[in-house]
Amino acid sequence: MGTDFGLSEDDCLKVACAFGGGMGRLQYTCGAVAGALMALGLKYGNAVNDPEEKKLLTYAKTKEFFNEFEKLHGSTNCRELLNGLNLNDPDDFKKIKDQNLFEILCEKYIVDAVNIVEKL
Repeated sequence: MGTDFGLSEDDCLKVACAFGGGMGRLQYTCGAVAGALMALGLKYGNAVNDPEEKKLLTYAKTKEFFNEFEKLHGSTNCRELLNGLNLNDPDDFKKIKDQNLFEILCEKYIVDAVNIVEKL
């Protein structure tokens, strides 16, 4: 998506890096959700001299995104989406790895976030 807007793949990876693990592994908003919102901003967001309507449209698309994602998964919070497990607790992290939650759950969240953005 970023390359469609003049950003290299490396730049996209760098700008999105801090959003992983629910914002730097703090387990706040899911990184897939944050990435989806960045994509919406690239598509619809307003720049310095753009009309206010672009910001309002972006906010409306953001609200639609949250509604759809929460309808599918019940939350946008990383810890809740990982069954309440704490990425920063060694025992919980082991459970996440042993249960393949990154592959099973997180991949689903990424796919769903992309699908929702594509619809919007």
